[in-house]
Amino acid sequence: MKTGERFGLLLVLGALLLSGQRDGWPFRTWRRVSNGPVLAPQGDGWEAAGTFNPSVVRHDGKIVMLYRAQDRTGTSRLGYATSPDGIRFTRRPEPVLSPETDYETGGGVEDPRLVRFGDTYYLTYTGYNKKDAQLCLATSKDLVHWDRMGVILPAYKGRWNVGWTKSGAIVPEKIDGKYWMYFLGTAADKTDQMGLAYSVDLVHWTEALDVPVLPRRPGRFDSRVVEPGPAPIVTADGIVLVYNGADDALVYRTGIARFDRTDPRRVLSRTDTPVFAPEAAWEKAGQVPNVVFVEGMVRQGSRWLLYYGGADKYVGVAAAATR
Repeated sequence: MKTGERFGLLLVLGALLLSGQRDGWPFRTWRRVSNGPVLAPQGDGWEAAGTFNPSVVRHDGKIVMLYRAQDRTGTSRLGYATSPDGIRFTRRPEPVLSPETDYETGGGVEDPRLVRFGDTYYLTYTGYNKKDAQLCLATSKDLVHWDRMGVILPAYKGRWNVGWTKSGAIVPEKIDGKYWMYFLGTAADKTDQMGLAYSVDLVHWTEALDVPVLPRRPGRFDSRVVEPGPAPIVTADGIVLVYNGADDALVYRTGIARFDRTDPRRVLSRTDTPVFAPEAAWEKAGQVPNVVFVEGMVRQGSRWLLYYGGADKYVGVAAAATR
């Protein structure tokens, strides 16, 4: 085979592989919307050290962002910002959720994820008291005033996850009469992997499996951490979940998994390579280097806007055209 023919065959095989890998995904190629962050630390108070790991929803005609804001003592609170276009944000001067309970005091409230059922918003977040990190829940009608529902998956008490719990991404519709949530747990080997839980009331949750639903993969971009991103998208092709993977060097990149639409426990496909990775200087240098961490996603016309934390310090936004 001649060199030109061999190169052409490789292109065809690569296209076929890429096509098969993306089968069932609602996204095309991800591209940064802005060269710089859309939100950055400011002042000397509650958001002086970092503003990162955002969640977003549409509310009252605007895109509302809840983001993790960290002060210089390391305590986190949730900030609130709005945007008419998804790019330019106006911040509320005070946080909407601050540490109050014994499971939040010291470390704070971290890494929000949002989903809406009826007229109620459900917020999963990490409560961290400098000792334990645990997956918690709060509810709201307006995204500003929140009622705590408490810890929903306590640390150290799981079936396979024997350490901390974090990152609850709730499927936005009932399946088989239950609500479902993908979450992060720490396995016995100290790696962080993805679990699955179910609920009949969105408040009381039970683990669904004795093993991770999406385990780590040695030697790949998600060899050390497999952590849910935003609330999944339910499509005709399945439950599509954007997730954050980290390798053994703790470089965070983005993957996508697809689960059966009628059985959230069944994995249909999963990206072999990341769809998004740290490239910009502000994604490579910050409080934690080499991190893009996607937690927010919203549809805007013929594209998806995807919001992420950069280096645990900034908020960035990428866009992907719909398929």
